[in-house]
Amino acid sequence: MSAPALLLRGARVVDPLEGLDGPADVLVRKGRIERVGVSIPEGPGVEVVDLGGMLLTPGLVDPHVHLREPGQEEKETIATGTGAAAAGGFVAVCAMPNTTPVIDSPELVRIVIERAAEAGPVRVHPIAAATIGSRGETPTDAAALVAAGAVAISDDGRPIPDDVLPEVLGRARDAGVPLADHCEVLERSAGGSIFAGPLARRLGVAGIPADAESEAVARDLAALARTGGRLHVCHVSTAHSVELLRGAKAEGLAVTAEATPHHLVLTVEAVATCGADAKMNPPLATAADRETVRAALADGTIDCVATDHAPHADAAKRRGLEDAPFGVIGLETAFALLYTDLVLNGSLPLSTLVRRLSADPARVMGIEQPRIRAGARADLAAFDTESEWVVDPERFRSRSRNTPFAGWRLRGRPVYTLAGGRVANDGLAARAGQRT
Repeated sequence: MSAPALLLRGARVVDPLEGLDGPADVLVRKGRIERVGVSIPEGPGVEVVDLGGMLLTPGLVDPHVHLREPGQEEKETIATGTGAAAAGGFVAVCAMPNTTPVIDSPELVRIVIERAAEAGPVRVHPIAAATIGSRGETPTDAAALVAAGAVAISDDGRPIPDDVLPEVLGRARDAGVPLADHCEVLERSAGGSIFAGPLARRLGVAGIPADAESEAVARDLAALARTGGRLHVCHVSTAHSVELLRGAKAEGLAVTAEATPHHLVLTVEAVATCGADAKMNPPLATAADRETVRAALADGTIDCVATDHAPHADAAKRRGLEDAPFGVIGLETAFALLYTDLVLNGSLPLSTLVRRLSADPARVMGIEQPRIRAGARADLAAFDTESEWVVDPERFRSRSRNTPFAGWRLRGRPVYTLAGGRVANDGLAARAGQRT
């Protein structure tokens, strides 16, 4: 059954790639944008969606999520994860391979794609394992994985060992996709729970030093210079890593990078109040690191935002700071957090935030960039930027609740998502009751 024709009426349309920032209507028909303009007539058989001055952007794209299926469905499923994505304004996500079993074969890549198609309109682009079982020993057949639908390879959560890194980079290069690496020197981070420093000493837990990340970034960049191909550095968190990336880009290396909302908004001090809900890897760092990462996102040294959405069961996160797993969820709060904390305080232009959450992650992963223009696929997201809302994890569509942002008052709530012209999230009906 085809989706109905929709007229999104009266929005502030912002699309940096198209040079759009102003009032406009958007007519959608048969899954594509038919027209963008002011005062578009309704016409017969067209359903009108009144956005009343809300912000309308290209649909968001997340290059780094954990959907946990197959094998860890108590934390998340493809259906609940894509539902959370839709609730956050995302129309496409790239799913990491650390499932049970690990996504290291073409058959498993195809299974993820098929299940996502059954779950709903949000598209899932698998990132396949770089080594068999993500054990860091035998490289996977990257070409076969890409032919099955993978958009990158990665052992995320497990850095690629030195002895196999050149071959993995070469296989990714020959397959035409990036290697997305989790940069961590395990010998330096072993046993650590949070960022090394005064708070770790005060809490009596082992710390993870900043160079656990930056030394691995330097190693990966050196390998990239020798091997060629494309490297994508996951979840950058420290100032030194940013400087290494800036230098590598100046030298012309084909490297891209991402930062997460939690590293852009929080510092290690959040652990003092949020406990394990603020425990992630890499750990939250200092205020100086956070400011450097923010500046790098603004100037393009860091290419895009990724949530690193990492669902965990509540019982696991309540085991205490040292025993709890790393990771927080982020799909449903990403835009509002960054709009509230970066755009409204003048740290980042709105147009840059939209790019870093939409066109740029799509570019990095080699998938179609959402755009608001005639003929484009109708991937759109609307946000209420005028009203405040309170983050309530019990209302999340994710199966998990592990967020450090519970109770935060934000603006920029996602209220409407179209993925390929199909309504993936419609929060407009409840909008009046959510205003404060």
